[in-house]
Amino acid sequence: MNSLNSSVIEEICARVKQLGYEPSKRIRLYGEEFEVVSDPFPEAGGIAVNVKLKNGPGTRVVQLPATVLQSMSGKRSKAA
Repeated sequence: MNSLNSSVIEEICARVKQLGYEPSKRIRLYGEEFEVVSDPFPEAGGIAVNVKLKNGPGTRVVQLPATVLQSMSGKRSKAA
């Protein structure tokens, strides 16, 4: 993701947000339920969101699965 320019990263984050990875939404990833507390952002070569555990205190950063990001690039190439 480091080789992508900022406008492409912003577009990917916007599409990921449309999938429901946006503040106040509940998601299930990696066998746990979370509440998303941030917009998607670039992190360690991927896209991540800050989340709050359903039954726990504090927040943490969760990297989105590669399959989510691959689906974004797949939709982009089909549209071209």
